[in-house]
Amino acid sequence: MQYSEGRMGRVFVLRMDHGEDLIESLQKFLEEKRIESCTALFLGALRDGRTVTGPKRPEVPPSPNFEAYESAWEVLGMATVYPSADGPRLHIHSGLGRGRDALLGCIREKAEVYLVVEMVLFEICGLQAERVWDEEMQLFLPALKERL
Repeated sequence: MQYSEGRMGRVFVLRMDHGEDLIESLQKFLEEKRIESCTALFLGALRDGRTVTGPKRPEVPPSPNFEAYESAWEVLGMATVYPSADGPRLHIHSGLGRGRDALLGCIREKAEVYLVVEMVLFEICGLQAERVWDEEMQLFLPALKERL
């Protein structure tokens, strides 16, 4: 197990509007506010995106099973963000529902807002953390170091 201790920084409430891309909008906000590490909770609705709903088979490295969602889906989710060599790197998981259908997974590539998404973002300061490529897992994973 790895860990790092930090402290709460700024807290932001965001409203993403109809037609915005959740991933793109969040990435831009993080860069503008110079947020390196945070967690975020969000709710609202999305349309026309893709999510990873687990691996195709339980093996390492995993081969992701992508599911597309179209039209309007309710969403409830959370994200973690840590710095990487390329700037803040997001990891977003959510539950999506439409009628009696449901998807649970990792939102990737595109997630268009339908009507509105509300987000509360909690900045974490003082962490010794970064998201780095893990060759064995073939994933970007958090690398955490105890604060000295």
